[in-house]
Amino acid sequence: MTGSDERDGFSGARVGLADVQRLEDTIARLRAQDYRYGGGACGEAVAEVLPHAVGLLGGTVRGKVRPRLCTAVADLYNLAGWTSFDDDRPEAALESFAQAMELAVEAGNDDLQANIRYRAGRLLLHYDAVDPALAEFARGREAALRARSRLAQAILSANQAWAHAKKADVVAAVACLHRARSEFADAAGVEPSPWAAFFGPTDLAAMVGTVHGELAQVVDVRHGREGIPALVDAIAGYGPEMARSRSLTVIWLATVHALDGDLDVAAEAGREAIELAGVLRSPRTRQRLRTLSAAARRHRRDPRAREIIERIEMVGHSGQ
Repeated sequence: MTGSDERDGFSGARVGLADVQRLEDTIARLRAQDYRYGGGACGEAVAEVLPHAVGLLGGTVRGKVRPRLCTAVADLYNLAGWTSFDDDRPEAALESFAQAMELAVEAGNDDLQANIRYRAGRLLLHYDAVDPALAEFARGREAALRARSRLAQAILSANQAWAHAKKADVVAAVACLHRARSEFADAAGVEPSPWAAFFGPTDLAAMVGTVHGELAQVVDVRHGREGIPALVDAIAGYGPEMARSRSLTVIWLATVHALDGDLDVAAEAGREAIELAGVLRSPRTRQRLRTLSAAARRHRRDPRAREIIERIEMVGHSGQ
Protein backbone atom coordinates (compact mmCIF):
# COMPACT_ATOMS: atom_id res chain seq x y z
CA MET A 1 0.00 0.00 0.00
CA THR A 2 0.98 3.63 -0.32
CA GLY A 3 -0.22 4.50 3.17
CA SER A 4 1.53 6.53 5.85
CA ASP A 5 3.36 3.49 7.26
CA GLU A 6 5.50 3.31 4.08
CA ARG A 7 6.01 7.04 3.86
CA ASP A 8 7.11 7.80 7.42
CA GLY A 9 10.71 6.75 6.82
CA PHE A 10 11.18 9.93 4.78
CA SER A 11 9.05 12.12 7.05
CA GLY A 12 10.47 15.63 7.28
CA ALA A 13 12.93 15.24 4.40
CA ARG A 14 12.60 18.02 1.86
CA VAL A 15 11.64 16.82 -1.60
CA GLY A 16 12.08 19.19 -4.51
CA LEU A 17 11.73 19.24 -8.27
CA ALA A 18 15.26 17.86 -8.68
CA ASP A 19 14.27 14.73 -6.74
CA VAL A 20 11.19 14.27 -8.90
CA GLN A 21 13.21 14.80 -12.07
CA ARG A 22 15.68 12.11 -11.02
CA LEU A 23 12.81 9.72 -10.41
CA GLU A 24 11.29 10.54 -13.82
CA ASP A 25 14.67 9.93 -15.49
CA THR A 26 14.97 6.57 -13.73
CA ILE A 27 11.49 5.55 -14.90
CA ALA A 28 12.38 6.51 -18.47
CA ARG A 29 15.52 4.36 -18.33
CA LEU A 30 13.65 1.37 -16.89
CA ARG A 31 10.83 1.72 -19.41
CA ALA A 32 13.38 1.66 -22.24
CA GLN A 33 14.82 -1.59 -20.84
CA ASP A 34 11.34 -3.10 -20.70
CA TYR A 35 10.67 -2.27 -24.36
CA ARG A 36 14.02 -3.63 -25.50
CA TYR A 37 14.52 -6.72 -23.34
CA GLY A 38 11.16 -7.59 -21.74
CA GLY A 39 9.67 -7.17 -18.31
CA GLY A 40 11.76 -9.96 -16.83
CA ALA A 41 14.90 -7.95 -17.57
CA CYS A 42 13.97 -4.95 -15.44
CA GLY A 43 11.20 -6.00 -13.06
CA GLU A 44 13.61 -6.44 -10.15
CA ALA A 45 15.14 -3.03 -10.79
CA VAL A 46 11.68 -1.45 -10.79
CA ALA A 47 10.88 -3.18 -7.49
CA GLU A 48 14.12 -1.89 -5.97
CA VAL A 49 13.29 1.73 -6.87
CA LEU A 50 9.71 1.61 -5.57
CA PRO A 51 10.39 1.86 -1.80
CA HIS A 52 12.51 4.99 -2.26
CA ALA A 53 9.93 6.51 -4.62
CA VAL A 54 7.06 5.81 -2.23
CA GLY A 55 9.17 7.17 0.62
CA LEU A 56 9.45 10.51 -1.11
CA LEU A 57 5.72 10.93 -0.63
CA GLY A 58 6.33 11.09 3.14
CA GLY A 59 8.76 13.97 2.82
CA THR A 60 8.14 17.70 2.96
CA VAL A 61 6.85 18.56 -0.51
CA ARG A 62 5.82 22.02 -1.70
CA GLY A 63 2.25 22.23 -2.97
CA LYS A 64 3.22 22.70 -6.63
CA VAL A 65 5.63 19.77 -6.54
CA ARG A 66 3.34 17.20 -4.98
CA PRO A 67 1.08 16.51 -8.01
CA ARG A 68 4.15 15.92 -10.17
CA LEU A 69 5.65 13.65 -7.49
CA CYS A 70 2.42 11.67 -7.18
CA THR A 71 2.33 11.36 -10.96
CA ALA A 72 5.91 10.06 -11.07
CA VAL A 73 5.33 7.47 -8.35
CA ALA A 74 2.06 6.46 -10.01
CA ASP A 75 3.88 5.99 -13.30
CA LEU A 76 6.50 3.84 -11.58
CA TYR A 77 3.73 1.63 -10.20
CA ASN A 78 2.22 1.63 -13.70
CA LEU A 79 5.54 0.37 -15.07
CA ALA A 80 5.78 -2.19 -12.27
CA GLY A 81 2.37 -3.50 -13.28
CA TRP A 82 3.34 -3.71 -16.94
CA THR A 83 6.62 -5.53 -16.27
CA SER A 84 4.81 -7.97 -13.95
CA PHE A 85 2.24 -8.60 -16.67
CA ASP A 86 4.98 -9.22 -19.22
CA ASP A 87 6.62 -11.60 -16.75
CA ASP A 88 3.35 -13.59 -16.38
CA ARG A 89 2.56 -12.40 -12.86
CA PRO A 90 -0.98 -11.07 -13.34
CA GLU A 91 -1.94 -10.78 -9.66
CA ALA A 92 1.12 -8.67 -8.87
CA ALA A 93 0.44 -6.61 -11.98
CA LEU A 94 -3.15 -5.82 -11.01
CA GLU A 95 -2.04 -4.86 -7.50
CA SER A 96 0.50 -2.43 -8.95
CA PHE A 97 -2.06 -0.96 -11.34
CA ALA A 98 -4.39 -0.36 -8.37
CA GLN A 99 -1.61 1.48 -6.52
CA ALA A 100 -0.87 3.49 -9.64
CA MET A 101 -4.50 4.47 -10.00
CA GLU A 102 -4.73 5.62 -6.40
CA LEU A 103 -1.82 7.99 -6.85
CA ALA A 104 -2.89 9.17 -10.31
CA VAL A 105 -6.25 10.14 -8.81
CA GLU A 106 -4.48 11.96 -5.98
CA ALA A 107 -2.41 13.82 -8.58
CA GLY A 108 -5.53 14.66 -10.56
CA ASN A 109 -3.83 13.23 -13.66
CA ASP A 110 -6.58 11.97 -15.96
CA ASP A 111 -4.16 11.22 -18.79
CA LEU A 112 -2.20 8.80 -16.61
CA GLN A 113 -5.42 7.26 -15.31
CA ALA A 114 -6.40 6.54 -18.92
CA ASN A 115 -3.06 4.83 -19.49
CA ILE A 116 -3.36 2.69 -16.37
CA ARG A 117 -6.82 1.57 -17.47
CA TYR A 118 -5.45 0.71 -20.91
CA ARG A 119 -2.69 -1.44 -19.42
CA ALA A 120 -5.00 -3.21 -16.98
CA GLY A 121 -7.35 -3.86 -19.90
CA ARG A 122 -4.52 -5.31 -21.97
CA LEU A 123 -3.71 -7.74 -19.18
CA LEU A 124 -7.33 -8.87 -19.03
CA LEU A 125 -7.44 -9.21 -22.81
CA HIS A 126 -4.29 -11.36 -22.81
CA TYR A 127 -5.97 -13.81 -20.44
CA ASP A 128 -9.18 -13.77 -22.55
CA ALA A 129 -11.27 -11.83 -20.02
CA VAL A 130 -12.70 -9.82 -22.90
CA ASP A 131 -15.73 -8.21 -21.29
CA PRO A 132 -13.80 -7.03 -18.21
CA ALA A 133 -11.15 -5.69 -20.60
CA LEU A 134 -13.78 -3.74 -22.50
CA ALA A 135 -15.00 -2.30 -19.19
CA GLU A 136 -11.46 -1.11 -18.36
CA PHE A 137 -11.03 0.39 -21.82
CA ALA A 138 -14.36 2.22 -21.49
CA ARG A 139 -13.32 3.71 -18.16
CA GLY A 140 -9.99 4.59 -19.69
CA ARG A 141 -11.73 6.46 -22.49
CA GLU A 142 -13.71 8.42 -19.92
CA ALA A 143 -10.44 9.51 -18.30
CA ALA A 144 -8.90 10.29 -21.71
CA LEU A 145 -11.88 12.46 -22.59
CA ARG A 146 -11.56 14.32 -19.28
CA ALA A 147 -7.88 14.85 -20.06
CA ARG A 148 -8.73 16.01 -23.60
CA SER A 149 -5.90 13.72 -24.75
CA ARG A 150 -6.52 12.61 -28.31
CA LEU A 151 -3.51 10.27 -28.14
CA ALA A 152 -4.87 8.52 -25.04
CA GLN A 153 -8.23 8.26 -26.78
CA ALA A 154 -6.57 6.69 -29.82
CA ILE A 155 -4.80 4.11 -27.66
CA LEU A 156 -8.04 3.14 -25.96
CA SER A 157 -9.99 3.03 -29.23
CA ALA A 158 -7.41 0.77 -30.88
CA ASN A 159 -7.54 -1.63 -27.95
CA GLN A 160 -11.32 -1.59 -27.90
CA ALA A 161 -11.09 -2.64 -31.55
CA TRP A 162 -8.93 -5.62 -30.57
CA ALA A 163 -11.37 -6.66 -27.85
CA HIS A 164 -14.32 -6.45 -30.25
CA ALA A 165 -12.34 -8.49 -32.77
CA LYS A 166 -11.86 -11.20 -30.15
CA LYS A 167 -15.65 -11.30 -29.86
CA ALA A 168 -15.92 -11.64 -33.68
CA ASP A 169 -17.73 -8.29 -33.86
CA VAL A 170 -16.39 -7.03 -37.18
CA VAL A 171 -18.54 -3.88 -37.31
CA ALA A 172 -17.52 -2.68 -33.85
CA ALA A 173 -13.86 -3.57 -34.39
CA VAL A 174 -13.61 -1.67 -37.68
CA ALA A 175 -15.50 1.31 -36.24
CA CYS A 176 -13.12 1.54 -33.29
CA LEU A 177 -10.11 1.31 -35.62
CA HIS A 178 -11.51 4.13 -37.74
CA ARG A 179 -11.99 6.24 -34.62
CA ALA A 180 -8.46 5.44 -33.42
CA ARG A 181 -6.99 6.63 -36.71
CA SER A 182 -8.96 9.88 -36.52
CA GLU A 183 -7.97 10.52 -32.90
CA PHE A 184 -4.34 9.72 -33.66
CA ALA A 185 -4.33 12.20 -36.54
CA ASP A 186 -5.80 14.86 -34.24
CA ALA A 187 -2.98 14.25 -31.75
CA ALA A 188 -0.29 15.22 -34.27
CA GLY A 189 2.05 17.92 -33.02
CA VAL A 190 1.17 17.44 -29.33
CA GLU A 191 4.01 16.32 -27.04
CA PRO A 192 3.04 12.86 -25.72
CA SER A 193 3.17 11.88 -22.07
CA PRO A 194 6.08 9.54 -21.29
CA TRP A 195 3.74 6.62 -20.62
CA ALA A 196 2.01 7.10 -23.99
CA ALA A 197 4.97 8.09 -26.18
CA PHE A 198 5.30 4.50 -27.48
CA PHE A 199 2.12 4.93 -29.50
CA GLY A 200 3.39 6.45 -32.72
CA PRO A 201 2.58 5.60 -36.36
CA THR A 202 4.39 2.26 -36.05
CA ASP A 203 2.40 1.11 -33.06
CA LEU A 204 -0.85 2.27 -34.64
CA ALA A 205 -0.01 0.19 -37.72
CA ALA A 206 0.76 -2.79 -35.47
CA MET A 207 -2.64 -2.44 -33.81
CA VAL A 208 -4.40 -2.26 -37.19
CA GLY A 209 -2.64 -5.46 -38.23
CA THR A 210 -3.36 -7.09 -34.88
CA VAL A 211 -7.10 -6.41 -35.10
CA HIS A 212 -7.24 -7.81 -38.62
CA GLY A 213 -5.16 -10.80 -37.53
CA GLU A 214 -7.58 -11.49 -34.69
CA LEU A 215 -10.53 -11.29 -37.08
CA ALA A 216 -8.71 -13.71 -39.40
CA GLN A 217 -8.60 -16.23 -36.57
CA VAL A 218 -12.20 -15.95 -35.40
CA VAL A 219 -14.16 -14.74 -38.46
CA ASP A 220 -12.53 -15.19 -41.88
CA VAL A 221 -8.96 -15.35 -43.14
CA ARG A 222 -9.62 -12.54 -45.63
CA HIS A 223 -9.43 -10.07 -42.71
CA GLY A 224 -5.86 -11.15 -42.16
CA ARG A 225 -4.95 -10.39 -45.75
CA GLU A 226 -6.29 -6.86 -45.27
CA GLY A 227 -4.00 -6.41 -42.27
CA ILE A 228 -0.77 -7.66 -43.84
CA PRO A 229 0.38 -4.25 -45.22
CA ALA A 230 -0.04 -2.67 -41.77
CA LEU A 231 1.92 -5.49 -40.12
CA VAL A 232 4.73 -5.18 -42.67
CA ASP A 233 4.88 -1.41 -42.12
CA ALA A 234 5.00 -1.85 -38.36
CA ILE A 235 7.78 -4.45 -38.50
CA ALA A 236 9.82 -2.13 -40.71
CA GLY A 237 9.29 0.70 -38.21
CA TYR A 238 10.35 -1.13 -35.07
CA GLY A 239 14.05 -0.83 -34.29
CA PRO A 240 16.05 -2.83 -31.73
CA GLU A 241 14.90 -0.48 -28.97
CA MET A 242 11.38 -1.91 -29.45
CA ALA A 243 12.37 -5.56 -29.76
CA ARG A 244 9.37 -6.92 -27.88
CA SER A 245 6.87 -5.00 -30.01
CA ARG A 246 8.63 -6.20 -33.14
CA SER A 247 8.49 -9.78 -31.91
CA LEU A 248 4.76 -9.60 -31.15
CA THR A 249 4.08 -8.07 -34.56
CA VAL A 250 6.15 -10.65 -36.45
CA ILE A 251 4.17 -13.35 -34.63
CA TRP A 252 0.98 -11.85 -36.06
CA LEU A 253 2.43 -11.66 -39.57
CA ALA A 254 3.49 -15.31 -39.43
CA THR A 255 0.10 -16.27 -38.00
CA VAL A 256 -1.87 -14.51 -40.72
CA HIS A 257 0.19 -16.15 -43.46
CA ALA A 258 -0.16 -19.55 -41.79
CA LEU A 259 -3.93 -19.14 -41.56
CA ASP A 260 -3.98 -18.32 -45.26
CA GLY A 261 -1.91 -21.38 -46.11
CA ASP A 262 1.05 -19.29 -47.29
CA LEU A 263 3.47 -21.50 -45.42
CA ASP A 264 6.71 -20.36 -47.07
CA VAL A 265 6.25 -16.83 -45.78
CA ALA A 266 4.78 -18.10 -42.50
CA ALA A 267 7.85 -20.26 -41.89
CA GLU A 268 10.24 -17.42 -42.72
CA ALA A 269 8.46 -14.92 -40.46
CA GLY A 270 7.96 -17.64 -37.87
CA ARG A 271 11.71 -18.24 -37.59
CA GLU A 272 12.30 -14.59 -36.72
CA ALA A 273 9.33 -14.50 -34.34
CA ILE A 274 10.48 -17.61 -32.50
CA GLU A 275 14.09 -16.43 -32.35
CA LEU A 276 13.09 -13.05 -30.90
CA ALA A 277 10.67 -14.61 -28.42
CA GLY A 278 13.39 -16.99 -27.26
CA VAL A 279 15.82 -14.17 -26.53
CA LEU A 280 13.43 -11.74 -24.84
CA ARG A 281 12.78 -12.04 -21.12
CA SER A 282 9.06 -11.89 -21.80
CA PRO A 283 6.90 -14.96 -21.06
CA ARG A 284 3.96 -13.00 -22.49
CA THR A 285 5.65 -12.96 -25.89
CA ARG A 286 6.29 -16.70 -25.79
CA GLN A 287 2.66 -17.26 -24.79
CA ARG A 288 1.58 -15.33 -27.87
CA LEU A 289 3.40 -17.89 -30.00
CA ARG A 290 0.44 -20.15 -29.26
CA THR A 291 -1.59 -18.26 -31.86
CA LEU A 292 1.05 -19.08 -34.48
CA SER A 293 1.21 -22.70 -33.39
CA ALA A 294 -2.58 -23.02 -33.60
CA ALA A 295 -2.56 -21.54 -37.10
CA ALA A 296 0.22 -23.90 -38.21
CA ARG A 297 -1.67 -26.90 -36.83
CA ARG A 298 -4.35 -26.32 -39.43
CA HIS A 299 -1.74 -27.55 -41.94
CA ARG A 300 0.11 -30.05 -39.73
CA ARG A 301 0.70 -32.49 -42.58
CA ASP A 302 2.88 -29.91 -44.32
CA PRO A 303 6.57 -30.08 -43.26
CA ARG A 304 6.79 -26.27 -43.15
CA ALA A 305 3.93 -26.17 -40.66
CA ARG A 306 5.48 -28.95 -38.60
CA GLU A 307 8.74 -26.99 -38.48
CA ILE A 308 6.91 -24.00 -37.01
CA ILE A 309 5.13 -26.17 -34.44
CA GLU A 310 8.31 -27.99 -33.40
CA ARG A 311 10.35 -24.80 -33.07
CA ILE A 312 7.68 -23.22 -30.87
CA GLU A 313 7.61 -26.32 -28.69
CA MET A 314 11.39 -26.10 -28.30
CA VAL A 315 11.15 -22.49 -27.12
CA GLY A 316 8.45 -23.49 -24.66
CA HIS A 317 10.51 -26.37 -23.28
CA SER A 318 13.66 -24.27 -23.01
CA GLY A 319 12.12 -22.13 -20.26
CA GLN A 320 14.17 -19.15 -21.42
